[in-house]
Amino acid sequence: MVNKMITELPGIGEKRAELFKKRGIRTLSDLLYFFPRSHEDRTRFCEIASCREGEDVCIKAEVDRPVEEFRVRHNMTVSTMMIRDDTDILQIVWYNNRFVKNIYHTGEEYVFFGKITRDKYGKRQMANPIIERAGHERFTGKIVPLYHLTGNLTQRIVQSAMENALRAAGRLDEYLPDDLRAEYELAEINFAIKNIHFPDDFNSYSISRRRFVFEELLILQLALLAKRDDNARMRGVVFEDTVCINEFVSTLPFPLTGAQRRTLTEIAGDLSGGKMMNRLVQGDVGSGKTAVAAAAIYAAVKNGYQAVMMAPTEILARQHKETLDEFFRDAGINVVLLTGGMNAAEKRRAYDYIALGTADVIVGTHAVIQEDVTYYDLALVVADEQHRFGVEQRAALAAKGSDPHMLIMSATPIPRTLALILYGDLDISIIDELPPGRKTVKTYAVGESMRQRINAFIAKNVDAGSQVYVVCPLVEETESGDLKDAQGLAEHLQKIFPHFRVGLIHGKMRPKLKDAVMTSFLAGDIQILVSTTVIEVGVNVPNANLMIIENAERFGLSQLHQLRGRVGRGREQAFCVMFAHGKNEVTLKRMKTMCESNDGFYISEQDLKLRGPGDFFGTRQHGLPEMRVANLFEDTEILKQAQAAAREIIASDPSLSDKKYALLKKRVERVLPDDVVMN
Repeated sequence: MVNKMITELPGIGEKRAELFKKRGIRTLSDLLYFFPRSHEDRTRFCEIASCREGEDVCIKAEVDRPVEEFRVRHNMTVSTMMIRDDTDILQIVWYNNRFVKNIYHTGEEYVFFGKITRDKYGKRQMANPIIERAGHERFTGKIVPLYHLTGNLTQRIVQSAMENALRAAGRLDEYLPDDLRAEYELAEINFAIKNIHFPDDFNSYSISRRRFVFEELLILQLALLAKRDDNARMRGVVFEDTVCINEFVSTLPFPLTGAQRRTLTEIAGDLSGGKMMNRLVQGDVGSGKTAVAAAAIYAAVKNGYQAVMMAPTEILARQHKETLDEFFRDAGINVVLLTGGMNAAEKRRAYDYIALGTADVIVGTHAVIQEDVTYYDLALVVADEQHRFGVEQRAALAAKGSDPHMLIMSATPIPRTLALILYGDLDISIIDELPPGRKTVKTYAVGESMRQRINAFIAKNVDAGSQVYVVCPLVEETESGDLKDAQGLAEHLQKIFPHFRVGLIHGKMRPKLKDAVMTSFLAGDIQILVSTTVIEVGVNVPNANLMIIENAERFGLSQLHQLRGRVGRGREQAFCVMFAHGKNEVTLKRMKTMCESNDGFYISEQDLKLRGPGDFFGTRQHGLPEMRVANLFEDTEILKQAQAAAREIIASDPSLSDKKYALLKKRVERVLPDDVVMN
């Protein structure tokens, strides 16, 4: 029954079905699992005389005087109606709503829900209320769900569809085993699905929500454990010599931090252990992830194999090649570059080196996974900024060798609870120390009144020989004009600073042009680079010591931290100035956090706390489902319980073959990639 299309519900034709489709809703099951974003309490009834300004209340009253319509200006019509109960009268007001004129009739009784306000004369009124005929209430006098909408989809449309879906679905099959629900005190499916949408009271809602949070996290954890188990069965090349990692470390001109050494010990264990390594190395900007990756690459080559390092952009790939060339300068290791921007002759030469084994290390973009590339003996893949790729590219690269070891590098610190969700199929190493002596970026949040002083600061820095980033939220100007756009600001700054060269880079530019601009900035030919967030992940420009962020309130904390990480890579003191225009409490907290901390892990915790998970880290790119109801900050305890339950289930029944898991197994398999099977 739940697999029926929503077009079989009353009131949903093809056009309305298209609106639901934009929210990913096609079947009754999709609709029932489209959970409310919040609920509105419409259970409080009040007599007119005792209603207070600012309160949301229900009033049962009859129409005292019918609707009257007034045109207050050419584009504004006001409609009013007087209602009466035994205690007083109240004015109902609508703005630009001509449909209400002949609906409500004198003497008829209705229930009105809305907020009590006062007009300019001090008289109480209720504007644009929810109205239902007394005795026929569906959405007044109750706790009513409110949903995330799109286009012309209204709350009333979704609420009515949900009521009809609950009736049409009948009794749902329970897919959580009885003993599991008893152990973790989880509500039964039919009680939960009804009360998460239309709860009898808020306690019933809490009980129902807890069941679905647990269910969502349990299914995800079971899928990740199955995927992890699938990975564990894959045998990797055994590196006989991992002591050579110490040999490489001894050649470095700087000492490694304790976190780097701990991570290398974990990597060495993977490479010599016989199973295929699938490890994520997380570390803040400047924590030394590249040195760790280079040590692993060195081990691969010294054990007689090839290694690949994959970067998200051509210019970053070239920079990685230069870094590895420097690391391996006296080691006799041949590093070859392969990018889409190379000409045909250069690519053919690179293909030959790779196929013959002359290339020990291949550094490149997506070009390294193209069909034309044949590896001689690939045993290690390092993917930089993994979230920029996704599972498909990872799989394509892994297929190029005989199940090569995978080392994923991410400069986006995320809370461990979230890492366990996003990377449950990977082992995780965290580099949570910065090298000694590294200067933190001094950060300031300012308003528009500081504009002239900041412009003078830009001029002072450029005159002193350093370079400046200016980041905007938009590429082009919009009608509202309240946000800075990169194109307009670049033109404006060029007029203010005619003696400096101002560059522009944004996501709509062709890759070759973006690379050309970034190369000019890296070479010092551009002094001020105006950009959108395309520079969030990217090139190391040691000479850039000042980051200006426009409309900083429009960015998440983690994104602001990533942008700030573009400066402070040289020896000079670096600065980040954020122009923030929002005055609400969340904006002020976020700006304060940025000014007080340079710790990416702490900042990401605050980001998750203030924003919620949302698309915090692009979960869709990981092949993982979007969180429908769980909040990874608020629901940490339920997450721990779900993880414990998942481990117990997999330990006793790895393939979920017991008949009590039959329906649960189907849900888990929907989350798994096609190539992973529970058996």
